[in-house]
Amino acid sequence: MSDVKRERLRALVTELENIRGRHTELVTVYIPMGFNLAVVVNQLKQEQGTAQNIKSKTVRKNVTGALERILQHLKLYSKTPENGLAVFCGNISEKEGVSDIEIWAIESPEPVKVRMYRCDQNFVLDPLKEMIREREVYGLIVIDKSESDIGILKGKKIQHLHHLESLVPGKTKKGGQSSARFARVREGLLMDFLKKVGETASATFKDLKDLKGIIVGGPGYIAERFVEEDYLAYDMKKKVLGTVAVSYTGEYGLRETVERAEDILEKASIMQEKKILDRFFNEFASDSGLAIYGIREVAEALKQGNVDILLMSEKFDWVKATLECEKCGHKEEKILEKHRIREERCPECGGKVNATAEKDLGDEMLKTAEQMGTEVVMVSAQTQKGVQLAELGSIGAILRFRA
Repeated sequence: MSDVKRERLRALVTELENIRGRHTELVTVYIPMGFNLAVVVNQLKQEQGTAQNIKSKTVRKNVTGALERILQHLKLYSKTPENGLAVFCGNISEKEGVSDIEIWAIESPEPVKVRMYRCDQNFVLDPLKEMIREREVYGLIVIDKSESDIGILKGKKIQHLHHLESLVPGKTKKGGQSSARFARVREGLLMDFLKKVGETASATFKDLKDLKGIIVGGPGYIAERFVEEDYLAYDMKKKVLGTVAVSYTGEYGLRETVERAEDILEKASIMQEKKILDRFFNEFASDSGLAIYGIREVAEALKQGNVDILLMSEKFDWVKATLECEKCGHKEEKILEKHRIREERCPECGGKVNATAEKDLGDEMLKTAEQMGTEVVMVSAQTQKGVQLAELGSIGAILRFRA
């Protein structure tokens, strides 16, 4: 699935997930690939008849209305789409007794394998969530003699999961111990610590069904010893892809481990992202005219079909908002980042404004990119260059030709 389709589907899932029915009146229908559409239509007609027995007049009206809306929509198809179809419909009004039936239909980007009809207070989204689930997962361990951190690289995001501290003393002897005895004590405590890290990491990673491998970072000798001396469970040790020398632990150490493991992770999505960001910032630094940023500049280049690669940060939150002043009632449309709406003031009287309508510009730009055959890269905000893109307004582009 392309980044564009994945992000559009992710946005839709988020939208549907936030909808709650006042009663069991939200209808979910999944039609698997290759399934006879006529069978589904007949089932829904039968459900319409069954719904007539619902005691509550309001709920009965909303359920039958949703089913009728779905049946009308299915008339648009002569057969089930190639990968199947998912339909969500129901009353989304927040006011009791008011009906506002909306429908969402998705021609699935991946094969639908489940057939389902459900009427509930929530839409059933698990099959769609499975499609957008990140399937590229790497285990990360960063370790030195004093502490260790365990995390995962999931797609382009690094998640810190565990921090462990050792009881290994420094190299300075205490209490007049002989050098040999002190060395034995330190060695024993170090072995205990390495064992604890191995057990914690093995338990953490064993249930990750998409785990592609494990990378260990730390001072060379300690990272290599940790791997070679079987502190990890046997099945986890087989997944170790390599060790890298890093100077830090903590969350910074995990990030450093990923950055130093470029050769190991060559085909991972985070490294593909890094190469494209390097290209973007190199074009920008050389003033070639092929790298641009800013919501208006990128949107215009997209419409002209001049964007080769669209870079959109995960922090992108630009909207076209209708702002209304609480004091004087002045209205205006404005393009701005959603989190800045609360900072806006009325240009007429300086009063506080509220957003009465918002249109997400991210989805609009992704649709345009898809129509223009533009490659889209969704950029993590956890890397140094990802942070830089976010600071440039969370949007950038590499052009096909200089404007």
